[in-house]
Amino acid sequence: MGESMGVLDSVKAKAIEAVVLKGTDMLIDDFDGNLPKVLDMVNKLSGMADSTTDHQRDLLNKFSHEYFMDPENNWRILIDKVRGLDRETVELFVKNFFVNSVVIGGNRQREVNAKEDCNCPWAILMDPTTACNLHCTGCWAANYEDKKHKSLTYDELDSVISQGKELGTYVYLFTGGEPMVRWADLYKLCKKHRDCIFSAFTNGTLVTDQVADQIAEVKNFIPAFSIEGFEEATDGRRGKGTFERVTAGMDRLKERNLPFGTSICYTRENFDSITSDEFIDFLVDKGVLFSWIFTYMPVGVGAPVELMATDEQRAGMYHVVRENWRQTKPIFFADFWNDGEYTGGCIAGARRYLHINAGGDVEPCAFIHYSDCNIREKSLLECYKSPLFKAYRAHQPFNKNMLRPCPLLDNPGALATVVTESGAHSTDYTRPEDVFELCRKTVPTAEKWAVTSQGLWDNSPKGKWVAELEAEGKDPIGWAD
Repeated sequence: MGESMGVLDSVKAKAIEAVVLKGTDMLIDDFDGNLPKVLDMVNKLSGMADSTTDHQRDLLNKFSHEYFMDPENNWRILIDKVRGLDRETVELFVKNFFVNSVVIGGNRQREVNAKEDCNCPWAILMDPTTACNLHCTGCWAANYEDKKHKSLTYDELDSVISQGKELGTYVYLFTGGEPMVRWADLYKLCKKHRDCIFSAFTNGTLVTDQVADQIAEVKNFIPAFSIEGFEEATDGRRGKGTFERVTAGMDRLKERNLPFGTSICYTRENFDSITSDEFIDFLVDKGVLFSWIFTYMPVGVGAPVELMATDEQRAGMYHVVRENWRQTKPIFFADFWNDGEYTGGCIAGARRYLHINAGGDVEPCAFIHYSDCNIREKSLLECYKSPLFKAYRAHQPFNKNMLRPCPLLDNPGALATVVTESGAHSTDYTRPEDVFELCRKTVPTAEKWAVTSQGLWDNSPKGKWVAELEAEGKDPIGWAD
């Protein structure tokens, strides 16, 4: 921890760690009997954790009393599933997430942000390689020729993580390409950086018994399996036999009592399949604990625009997540981009996360393939202070309607502005895409969503609150931070 501890001294951090780990053990052993005691510990602990707000404490207490004590509640069922996992894996996750990432990391990030006038991300997404064993429809990696694949070396990945920890980042996610092509190096990183949480967006086809055993060994790697729906939908985009292989990977982790989730991309074609109760119940039965929900983005020259979800489908996802799944299904759902009202808009550009591609280019987002800095030429902190990331910081949030958070999908002119202001270039090394051409692809959908989303935003609790601020003559921009 050392000097990187910043405003949170090591004695306080150790005290917080001891309380968190003790509370975790108590809840695993006897949830109902020990929950009141643990809540009392948390309320006392929050005074030590500078990053904890009264609102967060109130929310935890509300959840605990209204949801967690009811054995039939979906949130309580999810907790019981977590309690049944490998105990050491749960304990390490709690330590790395709540202590290292939220408390220690959060304080360090705010300290650096204030001193350096930049954003330090909560999570870093990296591409170990562009190589992939599949060629999925609509994926930019499918366009890369085998002989032209790029990769980050183990030392480069290790350096990013080491620099990131010094700046307060303890969460590292891998994508590609197929990140599990580089599992040997990811496995080494997990063993070296025991204080971090690692995950990967993976097609799941390479999660063999050996890999599952190694995940059980390191205990700080939690994969998210990409799945498009049932067999027809998944194989239709990812290739015949993929559904069977990805679900076999899930089964291997479930047999070892290990946590895993899913990454779901909904398109115009698979929306009905993905939003069915039958599909979500299937994921519950498989042992899925969390699900990241994305909408298809037409990134890359020649990417099929016709796969983009309609405004009605995006609104449908908004409703089904809030009014059904989060009320009835024991899975934690994160609905990008529809959760913009909870995150204060776009989280990219290092505001909460950023992306480093396999060529070392530091990009604002996994879907924004433009950059003006590279980890092979600059330190991580220097990249955070580059013109592109400064422009992102200056323009966020990109819209007062937080259901329109994205500078590409929802506000196409915003992306063109930050790219041209900063002088950033396309990072697609096979077919560079002009930013204005990219933005033109999303304009029709953005215009329709602007109308559809406004009614949702105006009637949402956060939208009403922002309206009240404006009525009082206050500027709501920046309220999320």
